[in-house]
Amino acid sequence: MNQIEWDDHIAVTDRGDGEFAAELHDGWVVGAGVNGGYLLATIGNALSRVAPGKPDPISVSAYYLSASRPGPATVSTRVVRDGGSIATLAAELTQGGDARITALATYGDLDRVPDDIRTTAKPPVMAPLEECVPSSMAPPEVLANAKLLGRFDMRFDPSCIGWAVGKPSGDGVISAWFRLNGERDPDPIELLMVLDALPPVTFDLGMPGWAPTLELTAHVRAKPAPGWLRVTHRTRNMAGGMFEEDCEVWDSADRLVAQSRQLARQPRP
Repeated sequence: MNQIEWDDHIAVTDRGDGEFAAELHDGWVVGAGVNGGYLLATIGNALSRVAPGKPDPISVSAYYLSASRPGPATVSTRVVRDGGSIATLAAELTQGGDARITALATYGDLDRVPDDIRTTAKPPVMAPLEECVPSSMAPPEVLANAKLLGRFDMRFDPSCIGWAVGKPSGDGVISAWFRLNGERDPDPIELLMVLDALPPVTFDLGMPGWAPTLELTAHVRAKPAPGWLRVTHRTRNMAGGMFEEDCEVWDSADRLVAQSRQLARQPRP
């Protein structure tokens, strides 16, 4: 993928009155639909153009109503409130009249966010990049079923890749280095996709398969520094046929730049 292909894949065309046209790319298919993080970034890209002076996602909560397919889509947006340093925005992604995702978001300007980070969070301890396992080593049938793996360079930490050889750790943790193909440096909209880019964390529980997202809330904390990202997914509870997946994204400057929690259904074969 060249430097601008990501931007092409999430591109939207302003139709006026808060409505945007999009073309969902088939390169982001996984399982029975289009990857939820890519869809969130497409919606996020539309919302970045709605409130003048507030181009960056700060918080986005999305409910996934039905599986999206490659092809034309419409993102309808609405300004709920725009005042001061933030705006509250609403969006809905539809295809052929069917609602796929509905979202509520807070947008602002991350360049104007106070630089007063105080955190007890610690960067993930991961093996050096050259010692990690690239997703390109997956079997051909996996690569064919998860086309999105061809869109980026993802390298799994060896300590949590046992599920790939039938020996999941059972800890419910997956960590990997991440970078878009073409060595494109990350930005706030891309982080919305990265938060849902790794395989479902239930793989590490010995439960492979497509895990449809019901709801995902993303928090973008800062603009990421250039270079590789480190991403960790974890879960602590599965109940009622559903599980939560918590994600952290750290940049090359050892900053926690994005977090999310999603609720998903138990994996389907």
